[in-house]
Amino acid sequence: MKKILNFAYTDFINQSSAFTLAEVLISLAVIGIIAVLTIPNLIQNHNQKAWETAQSVFTKRLEVATRQMNTEEKLAGYDNTMDFINELKKYIKITKVCDSNDLSKCFESKILTVDGQEVETANLKTSSQLAKDDWGTETVGVQFADGTGALIAYNPNTDQQPFNNQFSATAASMAILYDVSGYKNPNTLGKDVNQNANVTDLGCRINPDLLDGICITKILSPDSGYSPITYDECVELKNNEQLGIESCYSGISADYWGGAVKACGGIQKMPNEEDLIKLAQYLYNDKSINTNTHIGNLNLDMNKANMFLSAYGNASIINGGFNVWGVGYSGYNYYAYERHFMKNYTVMTTYLRNFSFLAVCINK
Repeated sequence: MKKILNFAYTDFINQSSAFTLAEVLISLAVIGIIAVLTIPNLIQNHNQKAWETAQSVFTKRLEVATRQMNTEEKLAGYDNTMDFINELKKYIKITKVCDSNDLSKCFESKILTVDGQEVETANLKTSSQLAKDDWGTETVGVQFADGTGALIAYNPNTDQQPFNNQFSATAASMAILYDVSGYKNPNTLGKDVNQNANVTDLGCRINPDLLDGICITKILSPDSGYSPITYDECVELKNNEQLGIESCYSGISADYWGGAVKACGGIQKMPNEEDLIKLAQYLYNDKSINTNTHIGNLNLDMNKANMFLSAYGNASIINGGFNVWGVGYSGYNYYAYERHFMKNYTVMTTYLRNFSFLAVCINK
């Protein structure tokens, strides 16, 4: 009798601790739903990080190569892009070169802007089509040994400076559009495709999804992207309502803030305080940044900063940080808003308009 009771008890325990088929199916369904919701985001975040790292490594290697050319006085003096590329091959490994009629053999035939507009490679055959300025040179397609494909137009007016170790040779010598994933998708600006500041406006430099919809179209430095305006120019530009410049100050002979406004096409195309907060959240990987007061104990993401600054070529500026002009005045018409992006802190403040800070142009 005792054995029978023990068997019955054990059987009861086994049955009560087992899962029914319905419970198993429900559990699998829940796991499947969670996977569908989370895995795509994980993959997207992983891809974005990989692209950013690849872009940072590539731009550093290219800058090292062109700096060496500059040091050896091999950067300037070419009449066309092909001659320049043939010299560049001696300083960085290039596996394939395509002339302007066969660009798609080195670079994807179409790329997408962040808003989904197609850009045809065949429509970028000359510097007048690829670069902001018409240098009178052709575009050449290049494949680098690391798999990066690129379109390059050479600037024959390049001024080499062999004794200047702060000189950005890449920014001075070329317009470059590059794809770190080669022919693989998504072939999209702001993701696997990027460009330097000499390339005409093809899209956003940082994926707007990472900046709550802010599309950064240009990142300009006073050395290679925009010029300050004089007091007289400022007075003339005040009549242009589209620019939004409300005041000028005769005590400033070189108005860099005014030059930034002019280069971006108006204060409505420059970042406001909220936009600069979002940029800080991105560059410091810290969503808790929500104020314009001094915030310390931060760590500037060097990969992101390098990629951000490589838009105009001078990544060395991150050694001490960098400053970005914002919109608006503070009390006096000769001051304007700007934000510090330093290695360990960030703050929004005001500076005299004759300081040479970066101009970041946006399109919301």
